[in-house]
Amino acid sequence: MKKDKAVIYWLLSGCVLVFIMVVVGGITRLTNSGLSMTDWHLVTDTLPPLTDAKWQETFNAYKQFPEYQKINIHNDFQLADYKFIYFWEWFHRFIGRIIGLAFLAPFVYFLVKKRIDKGTLHKCYILLGMGALQGFFGWFMVKSGLVDNPDVSHFRLALHLTFAFITFAYTLWVALDLIYPEKKFVVVELKKLARITLVFLLIQIIYGGFVAGLNAGLLHNHWPLMSDGQFFHESIILEKDSWLARFTEGKSGVQFIHRTMAYVVVGLILFLYFKSKKYTLSAQQQNGLNALVLIVFLQFTLGVFTLLYSVPLWLGLIHQITAFFLLTAMTFTLHRLSK
Repeated sequence: MKKDKAVIYWLLSGCVLVFIMVVVGGITRLTNSGLSMTDWHLVTDTLPPLTDAKWQETFNAYKQFPEYQKINIHNDFQLADYKFIYFWEWFHRFIGRIIGLAFLAPFVYFLVKKRIDKGTLHKCYILLGMGALQGFFGWFMVKSGLVDNPDVSHFRLALHLTFAFITFAYTLWVALDLIYPEKKFVVVELKKLARITLVFLLIQIIYGGFVAGLNAGLLHNHWPLMSDGQFFHESIILEKDSWLARFTEGKSGVQFIHRTMAYVVVGLILFLYFKSKKYTLSAQQQNGLNALVLIVFLQFTLGVFTLLYSVPLWLGLIHQITAFFLLTAMTFTLHRLSK
């Protein structure tokens, strides 16, 4: 355990950085800043423009793209406004660079010093690939908003967001493998149920990305029913022609799935919690389950108020942050029930 402490701290610091990355990404999305940087250079745009002339040149480049030409040109959008949205997208990318350095430099050191065992080394290679893939997904997402439609594809946004959550969860899992190297008796029934719960939680996160990408939280701002006192609002059928499109591309349909899936996730976590009462659990397992129940009710409540108040920036951001905490508790609980 002692020889692994530095590696554990390194992995946990990576979890913290990914968390910060997702928070800043949420601010970037909620402030409509994601399309402010119209190109990508690994080195040359590490710092924002440093002179008035460079700022004007960058702003002029932004004016050539759909977001300015179709939206902001009508909003008396000035250089000062551009600097604000540019900052959040630049900061988001800057943290991505920090994560890359914070992973690679210690990784090479631990590799040279032979501080990483063979099993953990293979997992770190997976993490390295996941980090590179996440950078590609970010570029892939932004590119979709620079062609004709001045908004990123909600499919690509959900992919970018969900993969960040998965990368965080896997990093935490690798760290937990080192923190708790001992093997113990596994409760197979609870392990299977926790896995199912995790799958539905990830589906809910994907639909959270869909809601965000389509701005679907700005309609049907009622609860527990949708608009006009309807559980299944008629606009779901009217908006798209096929059922697949209604539930993946229609704003009403996507919101319906997200708000309904919340009940499923709460129900599964409660079922897991009460099912666990049949068994004698360790303190770690019980703490994980307790945290799951508390956080899922907090997240459900935040989701309701985020909807009722039409997604104010601060509430939307807290809702996303709490989703992160919920995934953390889920990952920890599944790990403790599995190993």
